[in-house]
Amino acid sequence: MTRYIRRTAVFCLLLLVALLVNATRIQVIEADSLDHNPANRRDTVARYSQPRGDILVDGRTVTGSRDSGQQLRYERTYAQGPLYAPVTGYASQTYGTTLLENAEDGFLSGTDPMLAPFPLWNEITRGRRPGGHVATTIKASTQRAAYDGLAGRRGAVAAVEPFSGRILALVSSPSYDPGRLSGTGGAVNDSWARLTGSDTQPLLNRAIRQTYPPGSAFKIVTAAAALDSGTVTDVNAPTGIAEPYVLPGTRTELPNEADGCDKASLDYAIRWSCNTVMAGLGVKTGLPAMVETAEKFGFNDTGITIPSGVAASHFDTRMADDQLALSSIGQFDTRATPLQMAMVASAVANGGELKYPFLVDRTMDSDGDIVSRTGERPYRRAVEPATAQRLRQMMIGVVEDGTGANAGIDGATVGGKTGTAQHGLGNAGTPYAWFIAWAQAGNSSRPAVAVAVVVEDAEANRPDISGGGDAAPIARAVMRAALRE
Repeated sequence: MTRYIRRTAVFCLLLLVALLVNATRIQVIEADSLDHNPANRRDTVARYSQPRGDILVDGRTVTGSRDSGQQLRYERTYAQGPLYAPVTGYASQTYGTTLLENAEDGFLSGTDPMLAPFPLWNEITRGRRPGGHVATTIKASTQRAAYDGLAGRRGAVAAVEPFSGRILALVSSPSYDPGRLSGTGGAVNDSWARLTGSDTQPLLNRAIRQTYPPGSAFKIVTAAAALDSGTVTDVNAPTGIAEPYVLPGTRTELPNEADGCDKASLDYAIRWSCNTVMAGLGVKTGLPAMVETAEKFGFNDTGITIPSGVAASHFDTRMADDQLALSSIGQFDTRATPLQMAMVASAVANGGELKYPFLVDRTMDSDGDIVSRTGERPYRRAVEPATAQRLRQMMIGVVEDGTGANAGIDGATVGGKTGTAQHGLGNAGTPYAWFIAWAQAGNSSRPAVAVAVVVEDAEANRPDISGGGDAAPIARAVMRAALRE
C-alpha cells in the first residue's frame, strides 16, 4: 500500500513540476511575444488607463488627456492642434503615434526606465509610472509667426538657434488637428480617410520629412566649397566664367535671370543669383570638394534625429560635369529638407561651426522634476571661419542690395539667399520659392536665429523673384519674432 502511495506522490510531484515549468514558460519565456500578440488587449487597456504626460512649449502644455469613460479610458487632446502638429505629431488609439508623441512615447506613457524609482523596477513589477512631461525648444511667438506667414499655403518653415542648435520653429502647411485622430470609432476613421486622401497631404511633415530641390539657396554651399577649396580667393574678383555658359559635354546653354553675370565676381553672383557663375564654379571646384562640403553641412546623412527622424537631404556622389553644374545651383538630383537648409544658414551665421539641431529641451517626471536635459553638441565644422565670414558678408549684401531686400529688419544685421527651384517634367511645375536667412540683433555678439522657408505654390515670373517675394517676408516675420525673445 505504501508503495502505491509513494508512486502517486511522485506522479503528483511531476505534475506540479510540469505546471511550474509551463507557468515559467508562459510568464517568462513567452511573455514578450504574448504581450505583443494582437489578440492581447491587456497592454493596450493598461496603456490608456492613465493620463498621458504632456508636451510643453514655452513652459505651457499644448497637449492634455480626456477621460472618455470607455475601456481605452484616456484620449489625447491638443491645444492649438494645427499650430503644433508638426512638433507633437498625434497619439491615436487607432492609428498609433508619430513625431514627438512617437519618439518620446515611453516617457509620455510612463514606461521609460528613467521614470522608475529603481533599476529594473518596470520589468519586475510589469507596471508603469505616471507619464512624464517633455519640454520642447520651440518658441511660441516664432512658431506662430511661421504658421501665420504660410497662411495655409503648401510649404514649411524651420528655424534654429545657430549657437546652440535649438529648434525655435517647425511648421508644415497645410496642417491638421491631431485631436481628431485621438480616440476610436467612426469619426476618427472618417478623419483619417479625409486626411490621408487629401491632395494637400496635411499629415506630411514638410519641414523634416519632405525634400525639395533647393534651387539657388544651395548656391551658398557651392560658394563655401569654392572658397574652402581655393577655387576662389577673392570674392570681388571676376571669375572669368562667361555668359552664356554651355553645360559641359552638351550644347545646352544655362540661362541667367539677372543682368551683369558675364564673368561676374562671386559676391555679385550670390547677390544677384547668377546661375552661370555658380554652375561654372561648381565644376571648377570639382565633385570631391563639392561632395565633402555638402556633407559637412549635413547632406547625405541618414541618421539625423531631433529626436524624430529627419529625411536625408541628398547631393549625388557620382555625376558627370553637366550634372554637377546643375547640382551646384540646387537642381538636377539635389534635394533638401527645410531643416537642412536652416542648418546651412546656421553654420554660416555661427562662424562655420554647425551645431546638431534638437527639439527636446528637457524631460520631467509627473511632479515636474527634471529627469534629463538635452545639451548642445557640435555636429561638424561646415566651413573654415574665414570662409564663413566672407559668406556672411555676401548674404548681408543679398538683403541690403540684392534679391532679398524684403527680409531686412531695422536695427538688426540680416543675411539671406533667395531661391526658386524648378521641378516637374521639363521644369513645367510651378517653382518652389525658397529663402534662407539668419539675423543678429545690433547689440548682440551672436546670431539669434537661422531660418529656411519654402513655399510650394509660389507664383513666379522668373527665378529668385518669388524667393524674395513669397518666402522672404515669412522669414522676416520669423526672425523678428526670434529677435524679440
